[in-house]
Formats: sequence, C-alpha cells, structure tokens
Amino acid sequence: MFEAHGGNLAAAAKRLGCNPSQLLDASASLVPFGLPWQARLSALTAAIRPYPDRRHVALGDCLADLHRLPPSVVLPGNGAAELFTWAARDAAEQGLSLLPQPGFADYIRALACWGGGLDALSLPLQWSSPGPSPFPPPVPRATALWITNPHNPTGQLWSRASLEPLLGRCSLVICDEAFLPLVPNGEDQSLIPLVSEHANLVVIRSLTKLYGIAGLRLGYAVAQPERLQRWTQWRDPWPVNAVASAVGQALLRSPERHQAWMQRVQRWTAQEGVWLHRQLAALPGIIPMPSAANYLLIRGEREGKPWSLQPLREALETRHRILLRDCRSFEGLDESWLRIGYQSHRGNRRIIQAMRMELSEPRRHRLDQ
Repeated sequence: MFEAHGGNLAAAAKRLGCNPSQLLDASASLVPFGLPWQARLSALTAAIRPYPDRRHVALGDCLADLHRLPPSVVLPGNGAAELFTWAARDAAEQGLSLLPQPGFADYIRALACWGGGLDALSLPLQWSSPGPSPFPPPVPRATALWITNPHNPTGQLWSRASLEPLLGRCSLVICDEAFLPLVPNGEDQSLIPLVSEHANLVVIRSLTKLYGIAGLRLGYAVAQPERLQRWTQWRDPWPVNAVASAVGQALLRSPERHQAWMQRVQRWTAQEGVWLHRQLAALPGIIPMPSAANYLLIRGEREGKPWSLQPLREALETRHRILLRDCRSFEGLDESWLRIGYQSHRGNRRIIQAMRMELSEPRRHRLDQ
C-alpha cells in the first residue's frame, strides 16, 4: 500500500526508529521558512474557549480583500481537502468526472464519498518546459473536469488562455491552485478572475504550502455565492478552528505583507529550482523534469530504459533520514519515478550529497541488487 500523500512524519519516524525532528521531509512540498512573528503570536493568543465564528467573517474578509473580491464568493475551509469533498458532491451530481492522470489522489477520495464516477485523461510524461504551456490533451466535452495548476505531481504550469475555453466544454470545472502562489508570475495564470463570469467554475486554494502550516489545515474556495451557500449547508458547523482562523487573519490582514511574503517564496522557488535541477541532471541514472512549482519529478533511466528508484528512496530514508515522495500512488507513474519537494538550500545540498553518495560505486551496485 502506497502513501497517497507525502508528509507523514510520525509514521516514517516510527518505521525508522528515530525522532521526527531528525528527518528531512522532501516528500511534502512546503516552504522552509518560519512563520512571521505576528502569526506565531496569534497562534499563542487565539481565543480557544468560545466557539469559533461559524461564518468565519473576519477570515473571509481578509481573503476577499487579498483578491479584491466580494466576501460572498470566498469560503474558508479546513484545508483544501475539506473543500474538495464538497466540490466532489457537486461533481458527482453532474455525472462523470474527468481527471487528468497522473494526478492528486485526493480527488478520487473525495468523489468516492458520493459515489462519483470518473474517467482518466492521460497526460504525456514527456515535456520540455515548466510553462506556462497549453493544457496538452484534447479535452472531450465532460460533465466535470478537475484541473491542478501547476499540475501535481509534474509541476507543469498551464496557461489561463488554454484553460478558459474548457469552461465552455464542461458543466463544472474545479481548478486546484494550491501551489500557484509559490510560482513566479503564477498569478497571471489563475482562473480566479473568471469566477464572476462563470457559474460552473470553482477555484480552490491552500495556505498550507505558501506558509508551511500543514498542521493548521487552512484553505479556501472561490466560486459564485449560490454554490458556496449550498456547501455551507452541507458541512460541519465549525470547519475552521479558532487557532487556524486567528493565524490566517494575522497572515492576510495586510495585503502588502502577504505580497512581500509571496515574493520571497517565489524567489526561493526560482533559485532553488534551477540549482536543484542542475545538480540532479548531473547524477547518473537520474532525469529531472522541468517544473514551475516548488517540487520536481525525477525519473530513473539507464541505457534508455526505466530504472527503479525505490531502492534509492529506501536508502535515503534508512541511511540519511531523508524522505522523498514515492510516486506509485499517482495513476500512471511506476517505481521509476520520485518527487522531491524543495527545501532550504542547506537541505537541498544534503539531498544531493546523499543521492550522490548512494549513486556512486560501489553503493550503486548495491541499489541494483
């Protein structure tokens, strides 16, 4: 059984017999920076005795101001995963969902909650540019289409110009933009500006990746008010806890500070991405794919044939306490693929040094056994 999601530190530490703090987790794709001081203070001082605001008015206002939208089109959620569940309920009512593959497994989980059917839309596993690129396969008319931009796990950035026509071919389009704020100039490709004109569009964002707050579970959906009002009636009474809401408000209250943070993150994505891609390309048997996101996909290849990277992944775990993402949970990817989430430069150097050691002779011979 393969992990459907990276970042399971507790299970990995138990398996390896070590403390979670000893692990370098490149199986999850989070920024490596500590939270701004005002957010850390909010987490400590959040009022946790009273019930949270069920409507999350203050947090919703911050999110709406961020995108210069009316609050009625923004809905905070308990991470993007909770919002996928309600998007999947709408999708299941429409009929079959079309899912580009390889793709994020949580969409399948969400559809299964409602007995939603799905068809796969195969993406090519060769590409020459991180993007923005045209969405590649010819998309048939569909009831519901799920798009990830940039795509997970490939890191390809799709152009808004190629996605907009799909709104006329599908009765519902769900666009997951969880990683888009981390991409340099990524906002230029966002579908959020199209929501006011298209009732069949849902855009889902996550603050988890941008701020490195996976444990708080905080995301939001942007869609027309009627759809979000329906979701509000379906969901649990308090989907966002008070601490998450307080931290979210502290992070987003100042659009200027948020913009400065995004610029810092995007510089890191660009700089570390170029450096890591170059270093990986120099390793024997490793082919890194172009990526616009803060992660990249690598393929094992020797003499033109696929080569399993699972022994390498296991060696990095057991001997170096480094976690890479096993990609076998992505439909269409086999044991010759791994995904690496960018770390600090020091962390990325640690990954490269460990991989170089394991791929050198005689250890390389051991990996083949």
